[in-house]
Amino acid sequence: MKLSQFDFVLPKELVAKYPEEDRDKARLMVVNRRSGKIEHKTVKNLISYFSANDVVVLNNTKVIPARLCGTKEKTNASIEVFLLRELNDEEKLWDVLVDPARKIRIGNKLYFGGGELVAEVVDNTTSRGRTLRFLFEGTHDEFKDRLYKLGKTPLPRFLGRPAEPIDEERYQTVYASVEGAVAAPTAGMHISKQLLKRFEIKGVQTAYITLHAGLGNFQRIEVEDLSKHKADAEQIVIPEETERMVNEALDAGRRVCAVGTTVVRAMESSVTSDAHVRACDKWTNMFIFPPYEVQIPNAMLTNFHLPKSSLMMTVASFSGLKLLKAAYETAVKEGYGFGTYGDAMLII
Repeated sequence: MKLSQFDFVLPKELVAKYPEEDRDKARLMVVNRRSGKIEHKTVKNLISYFSANDVVVLNNTKVIPARLCGTKEKTNASIEVFLLRELNDEEKLWDVLVDPARKIRIGNKLYFGGGELVAEVVDNTTSRGRTLRFLFEGTHDEFKDRLYKLGKTPLPRFLGRPAEPIDEERYQTVYASVEGAVAAPTAGMHISKQLLKRFEIKGVQTAYITLHAGLGNFQRIEVEDLSKHKADAEQIVIPEETERMVNEALDAGRRVCAVGTTVVRAMESSVTSDAHVRACDKWTNMFIFPPYEVQIPNAMLTNFHLPKSSLMMTVASFSGLKLLKAAYETAVKEGYGFGTYGDAMLII
């Protein structure tokens, strides 16, 4: 499979820069894999495609305010630090990306918030990657409060704007509970508290996995031959309760809907030989693209993704590339919003 097969013309004005006023007011394209039929609805109509005892699988990861602006000691040069993951809570060690990184060396001190927080570079990991030790006297909770107060919401750069107060709430799902992501599971951002309540009333079950989405979600794929692309590793947790709910629904012939590519990646990274999901707590670097066929979910809620993105490739492994490209062509003609704050697609 070639990278160029996932290219298409996307007018810039269709990349949504802001979310809808209400989460479930976004447009919803419903695509039937068997018939190829396309319907145009809104996310509020999502409930009508589910019955009692169907299972909707959600990613409960919580996005951290990962973007920090600071200065380098002595030169006072401006730098940006992007938090990737906490390595050691006692020593306050973090893997980060630094920009510009050229002159950021081991032993340098970095200052944030005019000196409210100081970090020392203790290791070089990649050309832009560094390990920082934050120099803070206080409890871990106090440190996290200070760090997150200084950090900003890590909006993807393709939005072309800085983070604003609205993003603190909206670049997050309403059910986010486990800190660790630096990229939001965007399909889940369409799910409102009211929609979750309607699921509950109708008897539709909600199950949770955790996958801490990283910057690899926005990483440009540089190779034409997709089999040569190396995906970043991400941590996944699938609880035993989710294993039970999903497998019982599959065995009963009920609908199991993965909300977003992160849920697909998590479940497909822990699939059994008989196409069931297995509980786990591990790391995965699985890169899902055709001709791989997604085995566990039989429905998927997702956004409209950018050309040549790994996210689009994951969706194509569920829908089939031909059907997905036809749906995207329709979406462009009908003016659907693409990207993080864009509209939604339900594939059944």
